[in-house]
Amino acid sequence: MTKRQITTGLLVGFLSLANGCTKYLDVNTNPNAPEAVSANLYLSPMEHWMVTAPQFDGRFIGRYTQEWMPANGVTTLGTWDRMGYDAASDNGAEQWRDVYWSLGQNLVDMINKSEKEQRWDLAGVGYVMKAWGWLVLTDMHGEIIVKEAIDPTRSTFDYDTQEFAYSEVQRLLTQAIADLQKTDGAVDQAYLATTDHIYNGDRTKWLKLAYGLQAISLNHFSNKAAYQPAAVIAAVDKSFASEADNALLGYPGVDPGFADFNFWGRTRNNVTSYRQTQFVVNLMNGTDFGAVDPRMSRMLAPSADGQFRGVDPNVPGFGAMTAAQQPFNFFGYAGTGGLGLPARYLFDDKSKMPLMTYAQLQFVKAEAAFRSGDKATALAAYKNAISAHIDFVNTRNLDANQAATQISAAEKAAFLADTRIVPTSSAALTLTQIMTQKYIAQWAWGHNELWMDMRRYHYTDTDPATGAPIYPGFAAPTNLFPDNNGKIVQRIRPRYNSEYVWNFASLKTIGGDLLDYHTKPLWITQP
Repeated sequence: MTKRQITTGLLVGFLSLANGCTKYLDVNTNPNAPEAVSANLYLSPMEHWMVTAPQFDGRFIGRYTQEWMPANGVTTLGTWDRMGYDAASDNGAEQWRDVYWSLGQNLVDMINKSEKEQRWDLAGVGYVMKAWGWLVLTDMHGEIIVKEAIDPTRSTFDYDTQEFAYSEVQRLLTQAIADLQKTDGAVDQAYLATTDHIYNGDRTKWLKLAYGLQAISLNHFSNKAAYQPAAVIAAVDKSFASEADNALLGYPGVDPGFADFNFWGRTRNNVTSYRQTQFVVNLMNGTDFGAVDPRMSRMLAPSADGQFRGVDPNVPGFGAMTAAQQPFNFFGYAGTGGLGLPARYLFDDKSKMPLMTYAQLQFVKAEAAFRSGDKATALAAYKNAISAHIDFVNTRNLDANQAATQISAAEKAAFLADTRIVPTSSAALTLTQIMTQKYIAQWAWGHNELWMDMRRYHYTDTDPATGAPIYPGFAAPTNLFPDNNGKIVQRIRPRYNSEYVWNFASLKTIGGDLLDYHTKPLWITQP
């Protein structure tokens, strides 16, 4: 496929959908040769994939983290439920495809054009996107191709270490922050806003996003001697100030082919068979912490009898549950119901999907402060995070007039006043509380960070304050995938159709030819 075909296909396909405007069909008028396009016209389709691709892969990562699993109509456990993988398949590699292809050369061109024209705001956005790409890929796959990526003179590519990938993330974010702070040259909010469907051209919010990504990436070093909690906290403090700064992408829901519908919506039919696990239900129903979380009835799906239950990752389908006990689908209906009907939370066709939230970053701050010994700061950030996520749940349930009711001010206040959830003394705060509440806040969307959190704590690490597991009730499947050799999953194998078909010799140098490669621990999670 030629460069012009790649660029034009992405631009026309997604810009016309997102804006409902046929003028984008005229971006390229010469059918026989590449033409120059305005730098900002690259942006919209890349934003779409930046937010949507993690959900493609979330269908699989979410089964490693026991957020959910297919159950309706299922009679055997899937490979991913057993912490395995699908051989000779691109399942779990959408972000690989989009970082190297959907963004790929298009992102390089956008940055180069922007710098040439001194459009520092758009260039800064490009560097944020590039940093995001390397971060999510290395966190999912470990060693990745960075130095030789997007080199049109090569047909095979060498892998770089995860340590190098992380250093490149920090370098790119430093550049992004520098560019986004500039106001000279051709910096122009109106120009950027034309195709910016996340922040409408607001350079200052992209700057906050850059600091947020910096905080998240620095916090991943928690197992390393180089970990600097103070730097994490400083970056969070320069990032989102409230829920108003959340990075959200809307889905217009007007394309006859459904490409601009929310990936989780019933129309797309991507998770209709999926159901919540008992693990996440127990985090919210009082089993693990004693208090019933008001978000449970607005995020999760009840059973026909009105109770909240989840499925067991060790049991195919609904196991021995009666029809009345089987949890509804995420849209709030039995079986495959819900098409064209009001849905719930993030699962409506038009629900906005986050890339990063204020609540998520406050949990990052709480963990960093806790680990540094500053428990007063940790408690304040922890309480801010829970409060913000309650507001987030309410707002998402208004995106398309979803069926779930709003969490009342009284419900919110009572939950935040419950000392089993928010202790009155900072000395009583635990790592378990911080990480499980962060799990709840990231459930159904923040799969990349959620999985990294669980791997940083090796899934079953214990809380030093209590001696109990940081993630209570979580356990590896009893029937692990055979290729695991009894080990728990640590990474996803590189994309099959690029690496195992075209780049296998390079892949072998990092052990990617081994059947249990997906169980090899990441550099970032080791001391």
